[in-house]
Amino acid sequence: QVQPVESGGGLVQAGGSLRLSCAASGRTFRRYAMGWFRQAPGKEREFVAAISGSGGTTRYADSVKGRFTISRDNAMNTGYLQMNNLKPEDTAVYYCAAGDLVVTSPYNYKYWGQGTQVTVSS
Repeated sequence: QVQPVESGGGLVQAGGSLRLSCAASGRTFRRYAMGWFRQAPGKEREFVAAISGSGGTTRYADSVKGRFTISRDNAMNTGYLQMNNLKPEDTAVYYCAAGDLVVTSPYNYKYWGQGTQVTVSS
């Protein structure tokens, strides 16, 4: 079992960058795929990016390809989401989750953090 905790959100201007972190408790972190999701007010939670337990496989939503990079450091039990060239439409609460597969469906992910707010001003 793992418990993800996100950090690194904040307010940034369009075109700027942020790096989100996901610190996970538990010794089995490396066994789980890690995903990032986001939810804007009035919208459904949507997939952003995911990475396999080993870090060898990644997957991105089309809306963030080329701008966001997902990575992980299993020795530190921490995952990251580097977000560059941020746009106002990236504004949302970002959630980190751990699951069995590198997939886009949130239903695959068993363990969820509380989320961190990212706000991009125009």
